[in-house]
Amino acid sequence: MSDKITFTLDGREVEAEPGETIWQVAQRNGTKIPHLCWHPAPGYRADGNCRACMVEVEGERVLAASCQRKAAAGMKVKTASERAKKSRQMVFELLMADQPGRETSHDPASKFWSWVDAMSITPTSRFPRDHRPPADATHSAIAVNLDACINCGLCVRACREVQANDVIGMAFRGHGAKVVFDFDQGMGQSTCVACGECVQVCPTGALMEKGLLDAAGKRVNYETRSVDTLCPYCGVGCQTTVHVKDEKILYVDGRNGPANANRLCVKGRFGFDYIHHPDRLIKPLIRRDGVAKDANMQIRREEMLTYFREATWEEALAKAASGLKGVHARDGGKAIAGFGSAKGSNEEAYLFQKLIRQGFGTNNVDHCTRLCHASSVAALMEGLNSGAVTAPFTAAKD
Repeated sequence: MSDKITFTLDGREVEAEPGETIWQVAQRNGTKIPHLCWHPAPGYRADGNCRACMVEVEGERVLAASCQRKAAAGMKVKTASERAKKSRQMVFELLMADQPGRETSHDPASKFWSWVDAMSITPTSRFPRDHRPPADATHSAIAVNLDACINCGLCVRACREVQANDVIGMAFRGHGAKVVFDFDQGMGQSTCVACGECVQVCPTGALMEKGLLDAAGKRVNYETRSVDTLCPYCGVGCQTTVHVKDEKILYVDGRNGPANANRLCVKGRFGFDYIHHPDRLIKPLIRRDGVAKDANMQIRREEMLTYFREATWEEALAKAASGLKGVHARDGGKAIAGFGSAKGSNEEAYLFQKLIRQGFGTNNVDHCTRLCHASSVAALMEGLNSGAVTAPFTAAKD
């Protein structure tokens, strides 16, 4: 027997899983309902405080927040009734009174302004503009402009419940309520770890990547294409979407991969400046013939090609393979050692140690995490009698 719930959505019969909200069912059936404080991603709960997603349920006196209201058998829901549309338009008009105007908005392409356009609302409010809090530029990577904040609470939930950092909170009461960092400090002076989850979910541009803004705090940089890829920093395998303009990365969003569920750390979110750094090697280098080696020598960038020459990958890999084979033939496998990198995946680490142990016949193999994770390995050994991970990430909550 099916446990699915059947109800009517805009005149047609639809099915819902137990616990599904009206918003989720509508989304699955192709009906778009405006939303600001709800973020449909793993780890987020509905809060229902922005009132932008109100719908009409036949027979009920008040409108319902579709992001919170669970589907019930037999209910008749109208997402586009005149009453629901007028309510949502009023909500957006009131919120616009707490926003910089469209022409001076920090992010004219934000979710907020996108919904204003989608609902064909005049982008000006008849209500007087509210107090404008000053900008907070204390953070090195994130611009904080609370004049665009609508107190939707998404950044609070992102920081506290999704990333478990608990830096962002809501303080004060009533009309004076506002988002704060720790004890109402500047974001740069707080204990923020710069994971950027709050930036990714902010619907108005109150929290944004600094690199997208000009000196006046207005967005001037827009991507021309987006590329789905993997974070290059470690072996966890976080999936990302890289937003690019003129072949340079503007910003990075987390994707819903099995390892990260949309989330990123500070390196995955903001650590991409190295790509275009002048010191970065982008071609293999081979030492020039006759140039002596010196372990203490420090070579400046402009002197690099005095000691090395550029080569193709095929030539460089062939030379490395030839050198390793020569050492192995002359001195045996014990003369070779391999050092693995945490930037590789688990599968790559396995293949690397197999190459060293079986290919070269030596146990001289090590990994950088032996040093940087020495403290966590010691704790695992003491607590679990094993220095290795004993469960997948997805089992941590259990």
